[in-house]
Amino acid sequence: MSATFSSIINVEELLQIQNSIILIDARAGANTFENYQKEHLKGARFVDLNRDLAAIPENPENGGRHPLPSPEEFAKTLSALGISPSDHVVVYDDKNGSNFAARFWWMMRAIGHEKIQVLNGGYQVAIQAGFPTNSGNEIFEKTAYPSQKWKLALADIEEVEKARKNNQNIVIDVRDKNRYDGLTEPLDLIAGHIPGAVNVPLTENLDENGLFKSADQLAEKYNAVIGDKKSENTIVHCGSGVTACHTLLAMDYAGLPIPKLYIGSWSEWSRNDREMALKENK
Repeated sequence: MSATFSSIINVEELLQIQNSIILIDARAGANTFENYQKEHLKGARFVDLNRDLAAIPENPENGGRHPLPSPEEFAKTLSALGISPSDHVVVYDDKNGSNFAARFWWMMRAIGHEKIQVLNGGYQVAIQAGFPTNSGNEIFEKTAYPSQKWKLALADIEEVEKARKNNQNIVIDVRDKNRYDGLTEPLDLIAGHIPGAVNVPLTENLDENGLFKSADQLAEKYNAVIGDKKSENTIVHCGSGVTACHTLLAMDYAGLPIPKLYIGSWSEWSRNDREMALKENK
């Protein structure tokens, strides 16, 4: 967790500070920009996963389906969004942070931006709480966000290969159990998981109302999962390095160090002739 900012903000607090922050709309779906223009939280500026938060390769075997853009390109995105390093930024999506809001949060933290939070419960909770909405495009001035290096730890495919065979490391797969077990795969070519990875579905970060569990509950949970492993020996992944950020967000909210993120995730691993745990040989 940032020294001064919780990584999660509740809607009650957001309502109180709505005029002193920059809101980012990171909702998912087939027609994200059209939905944004139809209605969004008042003042929110739009980001798109494929355009702004990833550098989509021709072949996903090279970095997975959603590799990171360069820090320089991300700085250009922040400049276009009118964000400065000192700004307080709140990002929301419509999947309780599990889609693109957590990815945006991680990228902001990775370039050293401290004042970045994810709205607990997302768009729906804000609407229910009476947060004002708008349509069309918001008007704001562009800035010049300085380029940075990624400052949070990343793991590549070779590091994951070594870590999965080392009992001093732990590799966490946050996808749902059916995907991990190889029973279904809606996005990638092969169903299964990285051998040695443990399954901790990101949905377990949320309570029955779809809100993040308390920091204490999450700390207890992930301390039990990780045990005596160090954060630098912990690697978190998903399908393409997006929803894994939800678990990194939850761990930061819990006051735990942010582990390494394997951006390529299953989408890269499963396309690179690596050993795989499949349904028939689990």
